[in-house]
Amino acid sequence: MRKFTVYFRYLRRIFRTKKLIYKFFRWRYKHISNEQFLNLISVVIGLLTGLAAVTIKNFTHLIQHGLEADFIHDLHRALYFVFPIIGIGLVILVIKFIIKKPVEDGVPLVLYAIMKLKSMIPSYHTYASLITAPITVGFGGSVGLEGPSTLTGAAISSNLSRLLHLNLKQRNLLLGAAAAGTFASIFKAPIAGILFAVEIFGFDLTMTSLVPLILASVSGILTSYFFMGKNILLHFNLVHQYKLSDIPFFILLGVTSATTSIYFVKVYYKIMNFFEKIESVWKRWALAGLFLGLTIYFIPTLYGEGYEVLNHILVNNYHFVLNTSWFTIDHNDIYMIIIFFVLLVSFKVVAMSLTFSAGGIGGVFAPTLFTGAISGYVLALILNYTGFFSHEFSPENFALVGMAGTIAGVLQAPLTAVFLIAEITGGYDLIVPIMLVAALSYMISKKVLKYSIYTMQLAEINALPTHDKDKFAGQLIEWEQVIEKDFIPIVPTMSLGHLVYNVVTRSHRHIFPVVDEQGHFLGMITLDDIRQIMFNRDLYDNTFVRDLMHKSPDVIVFEKDHFQDIMRKFTHTSAWNLPVIKDGLYIGFISKSKLLSVYRRKLLELTSE
Repeated sequence: MRKFTVYFRYLRRIFRTKKLIYKFFRWRYKHISNEQFLNLISVVIGLLTGLAAVTIKNFTHLIQHGLEADFIHDLHRALYFVFPIIGIGLVILVIKFIIKKPVEDGVPLVLYAIMKLKSMIPSYHTYASLITAPITVGFGGSVGLEGPSTLTGAAISSNLSRLLHLNLKQRNLLLGAAAAGTFASIFKAPIAGILFAVEIFGFDLTMTSLVPLILASVSGILTSYFFMGKNILLHFNLVHQYKLSDIPFFILLGVTSATTSIYFVKVYYKIMNFFEKIESVWKRWALAGLFLGLTIYFIPTLYGEGYEVLNHILVNNYHFVLNTSWFTIDHNDIYMIIIFFVLLVSFKVVAMSLTFSAGGIGGVFAPTLFTGAISGYVLALILNYTGFFSHEFSPENFALVGMAGTIAGVLQAPLTAVFLIAEITGGYDLIVPIMLVAALSYMISKKVLKYSIYTMQLAEINALPTHDKDKFAGQLIEWEQVIEKDFIPIVPTMSLGHLVYNVVTRSHRHIFPVVDEQGHFLGMITLDDIRQIMFNRDLYDNTFVRDLMHKSPDVIVFEKDHFQDIMRKFTHTSAWNLPVIKDGLYIGFISKSKLLSVYRRKLLELTSE
């Protein structure tokens, strides 16, 4: 009886909540327009995503300060080897026994949700990264927090949109608002936050979408100011103005930034692909964790996000970086200093990849900034070391501009790179070299890397983000709902009589796919192929399907051909129905008329207010 009473009270609370929600909807539809409501929700999302980003950052700092307590301070250097392994092990345990669901990469998962899941992100992602990312980075994992923060904000936005029954276009826009708010709150760079949402997530920069992105970005940055004050991740004061004579060397920096970006992406995917072949989670943790521990043990500078190192580099204090090394390096030996910084660039990517491979949760943005700054700094040191030039180049300027180069190359987001670095400086004194380096790095890396580090995996499953609404609508089509499976398959050995009496008379279709015993597609027969002989009983027993079948004008390969490919095949063949195969096996047919009907419906979902 008591259980029944508790259950009844629970149901009554649910009904009361639903009743309040319905009252709110009625009030909203009467007093607030869709545009006003969307703007209001954008402010709320900016606030929530800003809170999420602040929470992740503070939780990470709490763990880091705990590990640097007095009672382990003396052993801290030796524990560089152990801390990352312990942290990633804890993350695996949390995912396995507490979350009990996979926690995936931040930005790629948001992109996949937009392109394939109608912007629906599972609710557990609202808290999963809040736990796992700080543990990973707090214990020394060599990754960033920007990706997990973006995923958390996007998950909050997605679930709030579902609660408010928003349509697909509105859900997509609010995911972009969440990304803008998160990015703005982390870097205190509102313009860069908006451009990040536009470039990475493929949103159109129209007046309809611009206002919610602006509101979310401003709301996110104000939240960050309220909880974190005016503290920023990267500190930079322009001391040395660039000269026009420096421009050729900034062009060189654009080339080296592109080279660093290509190295970054290729090494990352090679290491990730190598460890993905190991099926056991614990074996991956042990092997990748061992290599990660050794890497950080010998190069402690790679420990954690690396923003402390960057801030010292941006004030040309390379002594701090050298002091963190196990190796004894003469601070006046420029040759050894250059070698050490080259090692930092090379092994930061390795340490990041090993962190992900071992099971850690994090992002690639901070490592991208790290490699860009160090590579730019190294170039300036080398130029100054040669002594061939009449003046010295500013290493801190080259480090700052180098960050823009790697963002543009690795993320393939040149506008985000330009305005992020410009906003970090607090002015636009370096805007010309920043734009030049970002453009060169983007163009060169785009020639070698067809996709960014975020979209390379998505390209394999045809889920690339796009600004083209036609392509976007085509990618939203759920092929299982388009494929028609009410065609009756026949085999080559079937006689004409059997075909007429047992297939044609039972089917309302005029096409009959021919398959073998294993179900492989061999060809097809249409009613037009047998119309003139189907009533000739003399041919019933000595004429077979194999004598009448013919090849299909073309075939659609399931999970490989996308909407544009399929429409191209329909246009080229002038067919109205084409067979669909998967691994050579027959699945069904796609009708051109049904495909266009579904496509138009998806396009309306994207454009309707």
